[in-house]
Amino acid sequence: MRIDILTLFPAICEGPLGESILKRARERGLLDIRIHNLRLWATSKHATTDDTPYGGGQGMVMKCEPIFAAVEQLKAAAPGPARVIYLSPSGCPLDHPMAAGHAAARHHLILLCGHYEGVDQRVIDHLVDEEVSIGDYVLTNGAIAAVVFVDAVARLIPGVLGDENSAVEDSFAQGLLEGPQYTRPPDFRGWRVPDILLSGNHGEIAKWRAAQALEKTRKVRPDLLG
Repeated sequence: MRIDILTLFPAICEGPLGESILKRARERGLLDIRIHNLRLWATSKHATTDDTPYGGGQGMVMKCEPIFAAVEQLKAAAPGPARVIYLSPSGCPLDHPMAAGHAAARHHLILLCGHYEGVDQRVIDHLVDEEVSIGDYVLTNGAIAAVVFVDAVARLIPGVLGDENSAVEDSFAQGLLEGPQYTRPPDFRGWRVPDILLSGNHGEIAKWRAAQALEKTRKVRPDLLG
């Protein structure tokens, strides 16, 4: 799966996306992630990518020209059709079904990272296919959100995780939060691992985990239970 990221701060993306599971997935050819500095498509002497907003107001707005030039060049060089996703606080909330949908579709994705007061509306109207938000809060820039989006999608691609059941059993995959997990030692400072987990009875363990997942969801995220 190919993902191009357009950002003013490539280093924010390069670190997290070059470590651990995603690093190994890229080395194995499961992910083709390319991080681009949007300033490379700016044509002014100082590689300007923003300007003051019409009508006044605080902050700066990212300009149309570099964004259109970058996206059009990336689309022209790609082997197939691409979807442009703009990371924005005003986008549709990122959730498990959205991530799973992108992982299954394996589209070529071009992620546009906002900054300042966002992008010129003409970019959204005529270039962007989908606006995505990672939560009801504002970040300093969209590169952080892009890393979250890529990680959420990539880990659902077959082969990326070492154990395919990991993604199936995660929180939200079955509509519930994941229940508690334990490892050695069985007794730490008098706090014991539940006996059922030491019993070896996998049928009863599965029932216990299902009940724990339901209880945790009811307590922490009752909205997920409808």
